Amino acid sequence: MINKDTTRSSAFAPFRHHDFRILWGATLASNFGGLVQAVGAAWLMTQLTESATLIALVQASNTLPIMLLALISGALADLFDRKLLLVTAQSLMLLASALLAFVAWQGWLTPWMLLSFTFLIGAGQALYNPPWQASMGDLVPREDLPAAVTLNSVGFNLMRSVGPAAGGFIVAAFGAAAAFTVNAASYLPLIGALARWKPDIAPRTAPREHFIPAVGAGLRYVALSPNLLRVILRGALFGFAGVSVLALLPLVAKSHPEGGSLLFGGLLGCFGVGAIAGAMLNPRIRASFDNEIVIRFAFLGFGLAAGILGQTQSVWLHALAMLPAGASWVLALSLFNVTVQLSTPRWVVARALALYQTATFGGMAAGSWVWGGVAGAQGLGTALTTAGALLAVGALIGLWFRAPEFGKADLDPANRFQEPALRLDLRGRSGPIMVMVDYRIAQEDVPEFLRLMQQRRNIRRRDGARNWALLRDLEHPDLWSESYHIATWDEYVRHNLRRTKSDAEVTAELRALHIGEGDPAVHRMIERHSVSLQDDVPLVGKLEVP
Repeated sequence: MINKDTTRSSAFAPFRHHDFRILWGATLASNFGGLVQAVGAAWLMTQLTESATLIALVQASNTLPIMLLALISGALADLFDRKLLLVTAQSLMLLASALLAFVAWQGWLTPWMLLSFTFLIGAGQALYNPPWQASMGDLVPREDLPAAVTLNSVGFNLMRSVGPAAGGFIVAAFGAAAAFTVNAASYLPLIGALARWKPDIAPRTAPREHFIPAVGAGLRYVALSPNLLRVILRGALFGFAGVSVLALLPLVAKSHPEGGSLLFGGLLGCFGVGAIAGAMLNPRIRASFDNEIVIRFAFLGFGLAAGILGQTQSVWLHALAMLPAGASWVLALSLFNVTVQLSTPRWVVARALALYQTATFGGMAAGSWVWGGVAGAQGLGTALTTAGALLAVGALIGLWFRAPEFGKADLDPANRFQEPALRLDLRGRSGPIMVMVDYRIAQEDVPEFLRLMQQRRNIRRRDGARNWALLRDLEHPDLWSESYHIATWDEYVRHNLRRTKSDAEVTAELRALHIGEGDPAVHRMIERHSVSLQDDVPLVGKLEVP
């Protein structure tokens, strides 16, 4: 069922929060510059080469870095200060944009140099996106999160409605180098706003994860979360097919006798207007329809737009087609984004978002290359029509693999774990640790116990447990033991700190079924085939573990 309380949050509720208002406003300026730069790069490439593949690769050079680097950025965002990562990423994009403007003013740009610079800017965006999206939960409360994600889309597409047109005018009047200069200057307000932001950072209660295990933990969490996998796969398909419109739009504009950078910017502006309309209607649409219906409409709406662009020659029809394309784009991508955020606890949210962005933008990068190749070999109309047909297939896939609804599960940390007092001089790296939990279960409660244990197994494995098993005593059949392994003691502490309030509800139900005295007994053991004189030394005077 849809969580109506979440989906009906006021569309402008996030503006009640000062930090969100300031950063949102500064982001507008950065988005404006980025869109002006995108128009300049795409149009300049049409002047540097006739190759449809190279022209489409301008879009790929922006999205490919996100596919390659998003997971790295997501892991860093979950491990380190997100504000520092955001400022660093913006500074890198400022430097790359300034260098691109300088080279363009000197007239030194070649097609591959242009692709290299746009790749560098895309790399900065790849480092920026996961910590920025994950920071929405730091800027607004959970009930305002869908509205905050939508307002980010509104801000971007508000600039998309004016930025491309302004970019077309700047390119036509002053050249692409001027567009690149505008983009370089647009990073300054956001860097300043981020520098003044003072987020509330929760104190760290466990040693920081190492980078490689942190990446693995994010992959494991998503791999063991079917709902997230469905969202990620649908996002990849939407990105792959939908990017055809944006990647080939410079060729659509150039195909008209009156075509030019102004027409290209105008078509992108229509896309932005449609996206704003979709974003403003987003809360009402989500409250009226379940997520799968919204996603199907988005696939079909974008597919229809691609078909019109591919099969007609009218400038006005092309402009009108960009309106549903923009609305469908923001409806689908904002819904995917919100679903990932509301289905993921805070400890891994940046990594989950990064994997979603890796799949979606990876689909866009591959699609830009594929559709550019198809357009070069078979013609522009064939490429756009084929992409439209694939989008229709994406809508039909929902008949078998429905998108999940927003869950009602409380994913805030349970904060109930207290590290036990140990009587061994254990190091954080010591391990492996074996944990056993003993239950006594009445025979009539066994079916319910097994159902809950299936949930417990998924929770344990998702949060880092290995070799999970459920054992039943042959001589005392009411005695059950849950066992699992954790690599080190530090990992065991992190494993317990990852437990959410929703997970704790399963624990409470299992304890209610336990008929033994007190709570189920927990045994924490370290595996040893031999013990060195330096490790696992018994301590004297330690309190007994309660």
